[in-house]
Amino acid sequence: MPGRDRYDVVICGASIAGCTAARLFALAGASVALVERRSDPAAYKVTCTHQIQSSAVPTIERLGLGPSLEQAGAVRSRPAGWTPYGGWLRFPADAPTGYGVTRRTLDPMVRGLAVETPGVDYFPGRAVVDLLADRGRVAGVEVESPDHTRRPFPATLVVAADGRDSTVARLARAPARVRPHNRFVYFAYWIGVRTPKSEARVWLLDPDAAAVFPNEDDVTVVAAVPHRARLPEFRADPELAYQRMVHDLPDGPELASAERLSKLIGKLEMPNKMRGAARGGIAFIGDAALATDPLFGVGCGWAFQTAEWLVGETRSALLDHGDIDAALQGYRRVFRRRLGLHQMQIADYSTGRAMRLNERVMFRAAAADPFVAAAVEEVASRRRSILRLLDPRLSARLIRRPPIREARAPAAPARAC
Repeated sequence: MPGRDRYDVVICGASIAGCTAARLFALAGASVALVERRSDPAAYKVTCTHQIQSSAVPTIERLGLGPSLEQAGAVRSRPAGWTPYGGWLRFPADAPTGYGVTRRTLDPMVRGLAVETPGVDYFPGRAVVDLLADRGRVAGVEVESPDHTRRPFPATLVVAADGRDSTVARLARAPARVRPHNRFVYFAYWIGVRTPKSEARVWLLDPDAAAVFPNEDDVTVVAAVPHRARLPEFRADPELAYQRMVHDLPDGPELASAERLSKLIGKLEMPNKMRGAARGGIAFIGDAALATDPLFGVGCGWAFQTAEWLVGETRSALLDHGDIDAALQGYRRVFRRRLGLHQMQIADYSTGRAMRLNERVMFRAAAADPFVAAAVEEVASRRRSILRLLDPRLSARLIRRPPIREARAPAAPARAC
């Protein structure tokens, strides 16, 4: 194996979060070992919404990834939401855009960007099998290659970027706090879907949900996200149940002239997982830190952002031989402040409960009042805290609204599926 005897940082996992952290650490001057269990440089995650919220675009720009995304034809899209309490929310037409791009395109792209960065040594096909310790703190990892050769990677900082079922977290005895998810998902990739290409659409059907996310090359992800009470229906005939649910969406995607590019993919268990973002010598980013309901398309964006927050909080201590564990506590605080309330709100809604009165009032107002809708969009795109919705100016507008009446959109005309 090539490489150094010791690194400033060893990063376990070469997907979005790991590659973002590797490049940003190396650009700051750190030596980085990027370890990935998969050997294929074109490997990518399949079960994903592929949506990147606008809150992550500044990180993408600082990473230098934007031009490659534009060249690949990534869709610039804004969120759009429909509820039974007023129909489509009136989100601003000039709201910042995110990206719609498949992981098949994105993952190799961001991996290549990281690997080409001076200071990053890439070790594909290596599995992390143990942690190194020094005086009670994590001090590196031990990896195993396909021929079962083992090698230690001593490092000042270990970064776990290996997904929601993180091996590094298990080895570090850092269990996640798990909250139930009482919906499941069936989705497929389509081409030629008639849907607004600049909109990442979500239906909150109370209690079911659905999503349509356009991507590059006219590829669209169409997802049905039913409440768990409908599981017997989907298990009996997933194809029919999926087609029926998508067909019945108010102002939904037109699939009659579209072509399905994939099999129907089902994911029945999607628990919300969150763990402390850092401890002595180790940090967690991306899904290893927080894996939540994919309906809202936050996972990719939070992978970019958590990686940047970690680098921002620790690089000075890392390069100047400062107190790295104190710096890690700074990252932990930033992580909790920026994502804690969002995670609580998303996990709470993913229980499948009925919408509360305050939510129904807010959505009804956002379907008629652009001021309220703008605030909801800021939260939905995760650019602002959910405390934004406690703005007294919003409360005054909600109080003036007439009583709630459920206002489902007119039934769509019958069409072939």
